[in-house]
Amino acid sequence: MNIGQASKRSGVSAKMIRYYESTGLIPRASRLESGYRSYDEADVHTLGFIHRARDLGFSVEQISELLALWRDQGRASAQVKDMALGHVVAVKRKISDLKQMVRSLTVLADHCGGDDRPECPILEDLASAQEPNAAVSASPAPDARFGFGVRHRRGIEPEARSGGARR
Repeated sequence: MNIGQASKRSGVSAKMIRYYESTGLIPRASRLESGYRSYDEADVHTLGFIHRARDLGFSVEQISELLALWRDQGRASAQVKDMALGHVVAVKRKISDLKQMVRSLTVLADHCGGDDRPECPILEDLASAQEPNAAVSASPAPDARFGFGVRHRRGIEPEARSGGARR
């Protein structure tokens, strides 16, 4: 079958199939005399394995390891279980980080007046970042970052920025 058919049957786009071939995740497809790639049932099965592993959030490197374990009939299932449980820990960490991002963004949005004035705690928070690409969970609480409870550097109380009257 051609790449389009393999793509349809496996759920993996033709572009990703070519990428997986270029990175060595899957072997290069055989070629017909016309130069078109040719895939068989085993290739489609492997692509389905990769598709499911990607759906579960495994990286290409992890999938490469999983494929090697899948093909190794002498491996212990404990190796696979350890990988899966390690991935569970990483996914839980990501969930925690995402929840912290939601909390931070919610606090920032709650304190933004969303009106015609230029003052914006969201932009102030973004501009006050100490390190590029710092993790949200490592940064101080949003209230502390844009000075709630203390006078703003322009002399505007934080309450005034969130829609209250200026003093």
